[in-house]
Amino acid sequence: MGQNLGLKKEVTNSNERGATNARGTTSKREKPPITDYKIINVAGDTTFVDTTLTIRKDYKYNYIRKDNFGLLESSNIGQPFTELTYFGLDNSLMPDIGRRAKQFPLLKVEDIKYYHVPTPLSELFFKTTVEQGQNLDAFLTTNVSEKTNLFVGYRGLRSLGNYKSYLTSQGSFRVGGSYKSENQKYWVRTHFVSQDLLTEENGGLDEVSLQNYSAKNEDIDDRALLNQKFEDAESMLLHKRFFLQQNYTLSKVTDSTKNAIALQHHIDFTDKEYHFSQEIAYAGFGETFENTKIRDIVEYQNIENTFGVRYANDILGDLGVYSKHNALNYGYRSKLILDDQVIPNRINEDMISLGANYRKKIGGFQLQGNAEQVLVGEFSGTKFNASAEYELDSLNLLRARVQVLDKSPDLGYLLMQSAYKNYNWYNDFNNINERKIEFELKSKKFVNANLSLYQIDNYTYLKSQVAVENIYEQDSVIKAYQYQDRVDYLKLHVNKNFSYGKFHLYNDVIYQKASGGEDVFRTPDLVTRNTLLYEDHWFKKAMFLQTGFIFNYFSDFAANAQNAITGDYVLQNNIEIGNQYTLDFFFNAKVDQARLYFKAENLTTILSQNNNFYAPLQPNRDFIIRFGIVWNFFL
Repeated sequence: MGQNLGLKKEVTNSNERGATNARGTTSKREKPPITDYKIINVAGDTTFVDTTLTIRKDYKYNYIRKDNFGLLESSNIGQPFTELTYFGLDNSLMPDIGRRAKQFPLLKVEDIKYYHVPTPLSELFFKTTVEQGQNLDAFLTTNVSEKTNLFVGYRGLRSLGNYKSYLTSQGSFRVGGSYKSENQKYWVRTHFVSQDLLTEENGGLDEVSLQNYSAKNEDIDDRALLNQKFEDAESMLLHKRFFLQQNYTLSKVTDSTKNAIALQHHIDFTDKEYHFSQEIAYAGFGETFENTKIRDIVEYQNIENTFGVRYANDILGDLGVYSKHNALNYGYRSKLILDDQVIPNRINEDMISLGANYRKKIGGFQLQGNAEQVLVGEFSGTKFNASAEYELDSLNLLRARVQVLDKSPDLGYLLMQSAYKNYNWYNDFNNINERKIEFELKSKKFVNANLSLYQIDNYTYLKSQVAVENIYEQDSVIKAYQYQDRVDYLKLHVNKNFSYGKFHLYNDVIYQKASGGEDVFRTPDLVTRNTLLYEDHWFKKAMFLQTGFIFNYFSDFAANAQNAITGDYVLQNNIEIGNQYTLDFFFNAKVDQARLYFKAENLTTILSQNNNFYAPLQPNRDFIIRFGIVWNFFL
């Protein structure tokens, strides 16, 4: 619950603009520098609006607005990614609804930013999709007074896709603001988000279409001719959240030793629902209680209230202690009574935890730590994070981190109900225990490298109850399991850039290996992204451009399948994907505050017909041309 120190970039903008005075004539006044347009995250770190054009901006120019290296996109925008690397458990001790495959586009608390701007600021994001749709993100923020800021934004996505029954539609509304009192002692930040993601489900190619696609049959160049396992199902994930964070400084003494005592509070009310519906039961999912108009609905609510006290001292450092209460409600509308088991309909828990944060700079070392323990409640939990950072010089920084996280598996692994008989379970699982040691080097001179070592006990996953020789058989017998041995996993992520004049080569490489638990923990050994680009100013420096090629590759592995009923990933042993690459051509330009993007994706499929997969039974994306714009307006 502490406030981090501000971090700023060196960007200047001193253009002038016209203003109309009281006489109706136009006068000149200076435009506020871009450093005055501040962006503040939930931890209190401060940056400012960045309108530059970089290749890292291109990597984030997608519908989740994040660099998706390590994630493999589907043939249609908005469908789940295939995970090519392990990102670790969510740092919260509270179990989530599950449905991990569907949650990538959801805006988390840390994704919402707060602002302080001298004039109204807006941003327009637009990008084409795959057939009959668009992706739009419009945002506006303004300071209604020096101390009060308001913002509002909406993200919309619709994309039909090239395959039958694969449409996606997403809406994401966000509104919020911040206030700081005149005496600087009190501040508050708050937001509300309402999000929904609708995806048509088809289960992947049927057996005949799989053979035709794999054999590059010319008769199926029109992908709509390929038949799917089913074409009458859809899923929807709904999410609403109200969040409020406030801080009041009780005392602030300025003398030889500075002291500050502050009361802190935040409340987070999160509501999620996952719906799966299907008009006629699909035999591949097994027997059903009802054969038509299947409607599975699960609900999740979590109300989190946190109260804390923070003490900051020049000598002792920055220490905060807090108490947290969570009221958790998850489940279905009725109990399910089977011949050998009663499946309850609800998991209701009240949990109380106690935690502490610490931060201190000692010489060239920046130390940080956080610990939290659940004291009351059926779901136990412990987390501990400690990091040390040392700046060797202006070009090189070292960081080491230790993390221990012991928490319940997501609730979808514990309790599941469905109209499909084999998708009903109630499990008493142990906590997942994840231990991580991380070493990081950030060097502008040498290389950026991150080495992570994981040990995971009670790794939790979905898979078929019996060994099946055909992937079309596994969906009828899915259950949740915990791995009884330890998973040992190593991940090394390196990136290095090379420049020669106006040419640049950007390289990202992940090498990873599971030395224990590899029979349930699946990742490709190698994932790479290499970008060769040319950049220059054209038209008397009125336009800055970057153009070049992006090469992506990952080695083969038995990727997890995707399951629409659970909204999650399922372990499978029948199909390997990978040892495949894509090549994209891009042309990006910046004119004033507008960044223009053009990309020809998967060029290699022009020369050789595509028969690659992004997930088992799900074809990879074919060649497509997409374009769009990101435009900031300083009003």
